[in-house]
Amino acid sequence: MHFVLYLLRIVVMDVFAINISLFISFLLKYDGNMTYIASSYGKNLLYILLAATAIKLLWFSLFRIYRNLWMYASIYEVIVLGVSLFAGNASIIALAVILQIPVPLSIFVMAFFIESLLIAGYRLCFRLNRLKGSLHIKNHKKSPVKRLMIIGGGEAGSVIVKELKQSAYSEGRAVAIIDDDKTKLGMKLHGVPIVGDRRDIVRVAKEMKIDEIIIAIPSAPKKEINEIYSECSKTDCKVRILPSIYRLIDGSVSIKMVRDVKIEDLLGRESVKVNLEEIASYLKDKVALVTGGGGSIGSELCRQIANFLPKQLVILDFYENSLYDIQNELKFKHPELNLKCVIGNIREKSRLENVFAEYRPDVVFHAAAHKHVPLMEDNPVEAIKNNVFGTLNMVECADKYNTSRFILISTDKAVNPTSVMGATKRIAEMIIQAAAKSSKTKFAAVRFGNVLGSNGSVIPLFKKQIEQGGPVTVTHPEMTRYFMTIPEAVQLVIQAGAMAEGGEIFVLDMGEPVNIYELARNLIKLSGYKPDEDIKIVFTGLRPGEKMHEELFMKEEILTATKHDKIFIAKPVFSDPALLKRELDILSDLLASSVDKAVEYMNTMMPQYKRA
Repeated sequence: MHFVLYLLRIVVMDVFAINISLFISFLLKYDGNMTYIASSYGKNLLYILLAATAIKLLWFSLFRIYRNLWMYASIYEVIVLGVSLFAGNASIIALAVILQIPVPLSIFVMAFFIESLLIAGYRLCFRLNRLKGSLHIKNHKKSPVKRLMIIGGGEAGSVIVKELKQSAYSEGRAVAIIDDDKTKLGMKLHGVPIVGDRRDIVRVAKEMKIDEIIIAIPSAPKKEINEIYSECSKTDCKVRILPSIYRLIDGSVSIKMVRDVKIEDLLGRESVKVNLEEIASYLKDKVALVTGGGGSIGSELCRQIANFLPKQLVILDFYENSLYDIQNELKFKHPELNLKCVIGNIREKSRLENVFAEYRPDVVFHAAAHKHVPLMEDNPVEAIKNNVFGTLNMVECADKYNTSRFILISTDKAVNPTSVMGATKRIAEMIIQAAAKSSKTKFAAVRFGNVLGSNGSVIPLFKKQIEQGGPVTVTHPEMTRYFMTIPEAVQLVIQAGAMAEGGEIFVLDMGEPVNIYELARNLIKLSGYKPDEDIKIVFTGLRPGEKMHEELFMKEEILTATKHDKIFIAKPVFSDPALLKRELDILSDLLASSVDKAVEYMNTMMPQYKRA
C-alpha cells in the first residue's frame, strides 16, 4: 500500500510537471499574452497537453523510471531519467513535424528544460529528505556511535565507507582507513582519511580510539589476511571481515556482508575451485554409494553429490543416529532425490554383498573408517578389522558387481605411519592399488590432512575448552598440521574421482602447515578472550601414535601434477598384488590369535611403519 501511494504521488507530480512546463513555455514564447494563445490554439492546446503527457509517461514506463526508489537513487538513475525525458521530447517534436502541427518547435525545447528541472528536482527531494532523516537519527542516538577503522582503501572499502555514511541506522562511522598503497597516504576516501599501512594498525587504533576494525579486502590472499588479522589482534578492537570474493555470487559488496572473522579465514591458503562440468559427467544419472555417510566427510560427500542429480544416492553407515540426521537433511533440501539409507557394517561381507546386489552402484566413495589416533592405539584390533578388512570387503564387492569408480578416502597419517590408524589406512591404499591392476573398476585413493570442524578434530575440542573457561590443551608448541575446510576437501575428492584411471593415490595440496599453538591462540582471540590471561594454554605432550609434523607423501613417492593445480598423483611404491594377498591372510590369522603380533606384522608389510 505504501509503495502504491508513493508511485501515485510520483506519477501525479510528473503529469503536473509536463503540463505546467508546456504552459509556461507558451507564456514565455508569447510574452504572457493569454488572449493571443487562446485565440490561436484554442482546443488544440488541450490536445497537445494530453498527447505530450501520454507520450512522455509511455517513455518513462519503457525506461522503468517508476520502479526506482528515488530516496536511494544514484547517478545511474539520474542519467536514465534524462535519457527518457530527451526521448519523450524528441518523439513529440518528430510527431509535430510529421503531422505539421502549427506549434513553434522552440516551445517544446523550452518545455524540455523546464520539466527536466521540475521532474529531477522533485525526485532529488526524496533523497535529500532521506539524508536529512539519517542525520537526524544519528544526532539523536542515545548510545555513542562506534569508531571504525577500515582496512583497505580499494573498491570494497569505498563501498563500506559510503554505506556507513548513508545508512540511517548504522551503528558506527568510519574515521580512519588503512591501505598499503603509499600513494594513497594522506588522501581521503568519501571524507575519511587514509592514515597509514598495516604497520600502523596498532598505533592508529590507540591514537584514534578505534572501537572496531573491518577488513575490507575480499580479493586478498589468505596469507595476507592472516598477517593483517595478526596485527589487528594486537589491539583491543573487535575485528570483522568481508568474505573472500569467491563467496560473493556476483562480486558485489555490501556492509551487510561484513561478518565476524572465522578460523577458516586465517588458514593462510587459498580456496579451491573445481570443474563442475567434469564432475557432473560421471555422477549425473548414476547410482552413487557413500560409506560412512553419516560422518563429517561422508555427510558432506552426500550433500555435494545430491547437487549433481544422481540417479540414486545410497548412504551406508553403521550408526543410526548420524544416518538419520543426514537422511532428514537431504530429504528437506532435495525432495526429488532418490535416496536410500542403509544401516550396515563394512566388516560384514554378506551385508555388503546384499547392498551391492540390490543397488548396483556405479560410483563408490569409501569414507567409513576408524580415524581417532589415540583410541586406535588402545583398540588396534578394531582399526585393523574396520580399516583393512572392511576396505577389502568393499573392494571385492565393487569388483564383483562391476562398479565403475571406487574412491578411497585416505589420510596423511598413512604416510610413514607412526600409529596403528595410519598403518591401517596405508594398507587400505595398498589394497586399492593392488585391485586396480586386475579389475575393470577404476580404483583410486585420495589423501589429505585434517579438516576443520570434523568430528573429533582439534577445533571442536578447543572451542569446547574455551566455552568451559579453559584451559586449552595443546600437545606441543611446535606441533603442526595441514588443514582444509570440509566442503573444500570433499570438492577435491569428487574432482579426483573424475580424474581416476586406476591405481592413483591423489594427494591434495593442503597449503602450508598450521602451527597448532597459534591456532589455539587465534581461536581464543576470535572468542573474545586474551590468550594466557583470560584463557590459559597448557602443553600436555604428544599422545600415543602422534607425529610432531604430518607428511602428505613418502620420499619414495614422486608427485606428478594433474590438470588441477590442487591435486597431485603420488607414484605408487607397491606393485605385488599376490604378495599382498598372502600378507593379508597372515594378518587375518594373527588377528584371531594375537593382536600384538598382528600389529607387529604390519611393520613387516610396511617397513615405513614405526610405531611411536
